[in-house]
Amino acid sequence: MSLTVTPATGMPLTLPAAGTSTALVVGLDLSLTSTGIAGNGWTANVRPKTRGDARLRTLQIAVADYIKAADLVVMEGPSYGHAALAGHEELAGLRILVRQYCYRHHIPYAIMPPSCLKVYATGNGRASKDGVRSAITDRYGYLTEGTARYDEADAYAAMAAGYDWLGQPLRALPESHRRALAGVKWPEQIPAVAQ
Repeated sequence: MSLTVTPATGMPLTLPAAGTSTALVVGLDLSLTSTGIAGNGWTANVRPKTRGDARLRTLQIAVADYIKAADLVVMEGPSYGHAALAGHEELAGLRILVRQYCYRHHIPYAIMPPSCLKVYATGNGRASKDGVRSAITDRYGYLTEGTARYDEADAYAAMAAGYDWLGQPLRALPESHRRALAGVKWPEQIPAVAQ
């Protein structure tokens, strides 16, 4: 397994403790080959070298390490246009494993459709991966270069949307971007840290 953690330019790598006045929101772009994970000022990428159940277990453990103290997890939802691709069943299984981890550990989570993630990041629901990555760089000063960084940029957008939903936006966004929040399946209860 390959794991990289990259601090954003000029942003702290230290994570706030769960339950403090600042929420800890973690964004996820789940993938079997390159899972992107992001928090305020950092990203990580998990690239397992295994396949099948071993790969799912590796990803489950790695993701759990990042979300175990989260006040809110926001994960990019499935792209139904890619349902026929190889690995679809395994990827759906990974999503369920992460959701069940959140459920068992009382971590509120949200599912953000890919089109909503693109709208939130760029204002355009049909934006390319490059468009999302460029928007994250421009808006948050976070350089996401290289192939794996697409996943990290998507995770960063999901995380930023979570902070916005909690009323703690990382940056002011126009309504053309914020309208995406209405299409996200948010948890029924707002985490206590945001109330």
